[in-house]
Amino acid sequence: MSIVRFMVLACAAALAATPAAAQMAPAHDMEADGMMPPMSDTARFAHVSAERLEFKGRDFRWQGQAWFGGDTGRIVFKSEGVARRAGGVEDGRHELLFNRPLSTYLDIEAGVRSDIDSRAGRSWAALGVRGMAPLFFDYEATAYASERGHAAARLSLSTDFVIVQGLVLQPAVELNLYSQSDPGRGIGSGLSDIEAGIRLRYEITRKFAPYIGVAYNGKYGETARFARRDHEDTETIRLVFGIRSWF
Repeated sequence: MSIVRFMVLACAAALAATPAAAQMAPAHDMEADGMMPPMSDTARFAHVSAERLEFKGRDFRWQGQAWFGGDTGRIVFKSEGVARRAGGVEDGRHELLFNRPLSTYLDIEAGVRSDIDSRAGRSWAALGVRGMAPLFFDYEATAYASERGHAAARLSLSTDFVIVQGLVLQPAVELNLYSQSDPGRGIGSGLSDIEAGIRLRYEITRKFAPYIGVAYNGKYGETARFARRDHEDTETIRLVFGIRSWF
């Protein structure tokens, strides 16, 4: 049995053993994430959200998710990546997860991740948590293990500041770490990259909001060396503009 299959089965067993008393409303800002209010045990709903559909210079980035389920468990599909104007796709990360609430402000997620883009493809088992920390910061922390014996971790933080009615400022940061180098994907061991940005959106409705902002991307260590090898920038600061929507 592969390590990925073993971890997925182990995660599923751990989720199934979660006490019923802990099955409460999802963590994080449900409406801002496109999540619904608490639902009955038998009701099932579907939801699609696009957190980012944006242009960064000459490149286009997408980040979104879709889920189906109720208040005690959901199947979640997440997808993000960057389409280069010069051709090809980078950072194509796609995850299929089972989400289960542990408390009002904490969810656990387990499943699989596939890196599918213009570089060498990789598959991972995934186990993580998401929720709302003090000071109303939304967070996601996920650990990954691949069949090749590699481990990785991802941490993202964001929050919303309402300036006036409908005008929202959102700072966000994401870090990626890897246990071993992977030249096929241009990834080095240790801290691989950081993405940080601040975006100002205007909510024409809660379901549709254009935005503008500034985003920083930095690559470090061996990842920066791989980037220089491929004649890519190791640090960029770009103006971004896009749309956030859900239904």
